[in-house]
Amino acid sequence: MPELPEVETVRRGLQPVLEGALIVRAEARRPDLRFPLPERFAERLAGRTITALGRRAKYLTMHVDGGPVLICHLGMSGSFRIESGERDNRPGEFHHERSKNPAHDHVVFHVLDPQSGPARVIFNDPRRFGFMLFAEGAPDDHPMLAGLGVEPTGNALDGPLLASLLKDRKAPLKAALLDQRLIAGLGNIYVSEALWRAHLSPLRAAGTIAGPGRKARERSEALASAIRSVIADAIAAGGSSLRDYHRADGSLGYFQHSFAVYDREGVPCPTPGCGGHVERIVQSGRSTFYCRACQE
Repeated sequence: MPELPEVETVRRGLQPVLEGALIVRAEARRPDLRFPLPERFAERLAGRTITALGRRAKYLTMHVDGGPVLICHLGMSGSFRIESGERDNRPGEFHHERSKNPAHDHVVFHVLDPQSGPARVIFNDPRRFGFMLFAEGAPDDHPMLAGLGVEPTGNALDGPLLASLLKDRKAPLKAALLDQRLIAGLGNIYVSEALWRAHLSPLRAAGTIAGPGRKARERSEALASAIRSVIADAIAAGGSSLRDYHRADGSLGYFQHSFAVYDREGVPCPTPGCGGHVERIVQSGRSTFYCRACQE
């Protein structure tokens, strides 16, 4: 599944084309993706102007004037591409070829932007694990978004807040960080990377960084800072481009080449002077990569 930086990269790639554009026509080429498309999907979007393109955790949100909010999830293989008369829709270098099979072009938005003219924004999803749903009211009230925790971007997630979220929790630290009710959109890859940056073991009890002492405060501050920085770095680099993930304009992100520990089992730990090696363990069925020498 694409993680938060991948989804934010897609949002930023789509934003210049979609925000402020008129949806001349929406085209649903099949009745369902992971879930059935909303009733009157194309009819309710046609003729409306896109006022904002947002993101909540790993979900994209498309706000239109006088209509429902479209909530979109990319699933495992979903991607958008932009086709217009003024741009090459596949700039950049390709490490993994994206789907070009038109049989997987399931939803097409025909849009008209006052500045750049007409374009088609196409959602392609070979495995059909993605979905598009309508939120009739506030998006945060929709069952898919209700109950999500704090975003791991900006300065909202700081040491005191993180400590309050993890207080008295006996679950392993990594498992607690993956709880979407606490921190929204934080996934497996970037949890491993953040824990390495903070020099904290994924196996330690989550509540141990939430105590009253100085050590606990230092740990919570270090971890909050590491989470914010690893997400910011990944967004700046364009996402991790794992397997089927692609940016909206067809190019790929390169943050995977900057991974310190994720998927680097057996390589020397990059912490200066550490001397340890990256290990792989399995927690709740998910791979965790860390260095036991410097992550305590």
